Amino acid sequence: MGKAMTIRTRREPGCVIVTVAGETDIVTASRLRDRLIALAAGGRPLVADLDQVSFIDATGLGALAGAARGAADHGVSLHVVCDQPQTPRLFRVTGLDRQIPLARNLAEALRALGVGRDTQPS
Repeated sequence: MGKAMTIRTRREPGCVIVTVAGETDIVTASRLRDRLIALAAGGRPLVADLDQVSFIDATGLGALAGAARGAADHGVSLHVVCDQPQTPRLFRVTGLDRQIPLARNLAEALRALGVGRDTQPS
């Protein structure tokens, strides 16, 4: 059995940062999607930091696509941070990179959102 998924949330000026760790798969994907959509209801853009995700399958990618649609329904966006080479490659192969903006690091994602300060993990 793999590493269980954890979701940490941090509200920052101008956005909500969601740090995901562990495995995002058929067992955990719906929890991630539901959490992101619930946070989007607050009306602030979301940044999902996936750098600590050790595995993501098609269900996990689908959860992110669903969360991006849910965020758009609330008038906000979902941005994804991930510098691990396999995840951006999956986004490109599936076309998800055309739906969800990708950034190599948190500072890049915050700049894309127009958030004034570079937030560092605590």
